[in-house]
Amino acid sequence: MAATIENIFAIIQFGGPLIGGVLALGATVAIPFTRRSDWKKEMKTVRNQGLLWGVIVAPLGTEIVQFILNNIVVGGTSCGF
Repeated sequence: MAATIENIFAIIQFGGPLIGGVLALGATVAIPFTRRSDWKKEMKTVRNQGLLWGVIVAPLGTEIVQFILNNIVVGGTSCGF
């Protein structure tokens, strides 16, 4: 169980920035090539969300959950990785 949780944290911690960065970069590159203003607005939203959730929230969230599992002790044992 602990190995599965550790693998999920690793996927979120390293996969989140990878996917978010690719989405943000793709949207940034696609903005000048789109003609319609509604698509440009949508691409800007994708770029901002990719940066926010992928690059900032995913690594920070995994660190917070890891801190909670390591330092908040339930029943006298911690779930340290």
